[in-house]
Amino acid sequence: MGLEKGIFKRTELLVGNDWMTRIASARVIIFGVGGVGSWCAESLVRSGVRYLTIVDSDRICVTNINRQLMATTKTVGRVKVDVLKERLLDINPLAEITALQQIYSAETADSFALHSYDYIIDAIDSLENKADLIRRATKTDAVFFSSMGAALKMNPLKIEVAEFWKVKGCPLAAALRRKMKKGEKPSKKFKCVFSEELLENRGANSSCGTSACLCPKSHNAPGDPDLANHEWCSSKARINGTLAHTTAMFGFTLAGLVMQDLCKE
Repeated sequence: MGLEKGIFKRTELLVGNDWMTRIASARVIIFGVGGVGSWCAESLVRSGVRYLTIVDSDRICVTNINRQLMATTKTVGRVKVDVLKERLLDINPLAEITALQQIYSAETADSFALHSYDYIIDAIDSLENKADLIRRATKTDAVFFSSMGAALKMNPLKIEVAEFWKVKGCPLAAALRRKMKKGEKPSKKFKCVFSEELLENRGANSSCGTSACLCPKSHNAPGDPDLANHEWCSSKARINGTLAHTTAMFGFTLAGLVMQDLCKE
């Protein structure tokens, strides 16, 4: 424990030893470790969270480099959760990081044992999968936080936190609410990170925008059964522009919500 004492001395100065013990024992799962989730994971581990599960099916694409923590020119083509796990263990070698290179969906949901976590964090892009996670996570005793859309944003001062049904000006939140009203609603209230800012793409839109992008067909051998061939950007109907400081602040805010909850009286 001597190493951790040194790593987290400044954190302990702020929150005290009792809260450090609580932080270290919390079990957290993050779904989606892209532009939002990767920064959330880093912040949690740097703050003393030891038990963290990260879930994402993708490999790193060259277009991820502008905003995702573990994406560099040296990591393009590698599995996102594997690279992020390496970085998190460099920060705290005593942390227990579970990296699951999987897709969250209604079909796979039961495999994640959501009831075993204290905190569930949603940073999923897919509307269908996000709605399913919200419904299932709010049925557990875990504290649940969700990121709304972080693309098409530039002004960090417009990033806010609100209860799901009170989120304003976010097309993703509006689409989720419409979906919920037609079907099963969340079982309890939960907080979301969002921004009312909505800019327009000024550049040309394409699936990847560069021949250097390592999409499934170019970085996996034919017939490769590994789920590592999954890469979302090549299958999205529309790609929206993003900036690192915005997506990172969404992720840091999610981590901040976890820390505030852990350290509340």
